Amino acid sequence: MSALRLSGTCYGLQQRFLIILIFATLFFFIIYTYLYDLNSQVALLGNAKVKLERAITKLQLDSIDMSRRHLSFTTDDAYREDDMVIIYNRVPKTGSTSFAGIAYDLCTDNQFHVIHMNISKNQRTLGLSDQMRFITNITGWDEKKPTLYHGHVAFIDFSKFGVRKLPVYINMVREPLDRLISYYYFVRYGDDFRPSLKRRKAGDNETFDECVARDGDDCDPANLWVQIPYFCGHHADCWKPGNQWALEEAKQNLLHHYLLVGVTEEMKDFLAVLEATLPRFFRGATELYEEGTKSHLRKTTKKIPTKPETVEKIHQSTIWKMENDFYLFALDHFHYIKHQTFELVDGEMVDKEWKFQFEKMWPR
Repeated sequence: MSALRLSGTCYGLQQRFLIILIFATLFFFIIYTYLYDLNSQVALLGNAKVKLERAITKLQLDSIDMSRRHLSFTTDDAYREDDMVIIYNRVPKTGSTSFAGIAYDLCTDNQFHVIHMNISKNQRTLGLSDQMRFITNITGWDEKKPTLYHGHVAFIDFSKFGVRKLPVYINMVREPLDRLISYYYFVRYGDDFRPSLKRRKAGDNETFDECVARDGDDCDPANLWVQIPYFCGHHADCWKPGNQWALEEAKQNLLHHYLLVGVTEEMKDFLAVLEATLPRFFRGATELYEEGTKSHLRKTTKKIPTKPETVEKIHQSTIWKMENDFYLFALDHFHYIKHQTFELVDGEMVDKEWKFQFEKMWPR
């Protein structure tokens, strides 16, 4: 009995131990599985956290980058406008007084300065040292920027003087014989802009036809040589009437150094292109022109119609042909720019704005 009891007791202990072992194993397995799943979840959460942080960081960086780009654009754009210098080296008798009058009327509302360059003794060129002083003054006169300078002076190439920020050149030209005839009568009879001012040829009543018939000095075709040298510049050959190099140099300067060159006969369109291109300066210019008060500010008091035979004689001259060549070159280029800038919609010229977009920008 004792042996049987002992044997049963041992067997019972073995069963209990086995049961405990099984439960312990199951317990540890469950704990292990739970901990494993928990670690996996923690790892997944960790990865998700990292991805989320990266996404947030990227969004923040993109936001900062876009903000910087936007600020950079608007700040640079505003800086360029506020620092801009425009030079209108106006050719005499091309409607320049009317254009300057519009600029003076716009400057207060559009917040820019207009400054007249008065060249002593009506000279059209400056000495080298004066060119340097002129350039130094207008590029460094920050208190007066943005500015439109206007005056009767030949083109000056600022890049030759080591200037990094170049001015914006604009100008207008006119059919050369019309310009000469207008000037011929202007120095005799004056205009309605300053009617009381006595002109240097006052009292000389000879007509342009009579002058041409006798080959007079005031109507000599050499006097047509004005628009080419104004665009050619300060080189000595620019001012030699009939110089072929001067003609080609004037064309090159017009193409490469002038933002826009209009024509007197199409001043409204000239103003429209300027208003579309430089609204900081010329916003409201076409409306002001259409009001009529500034469309023809200076009109020669007396101008006698010219006979066809007189016109034909002038047209035979080499200088007229060269000046007319330059005028037609400027006219053609202006028409090209105008048609690139505007499109005709219901009979009205409409600015072709935002015909471009930015895309495929890398890296992101």
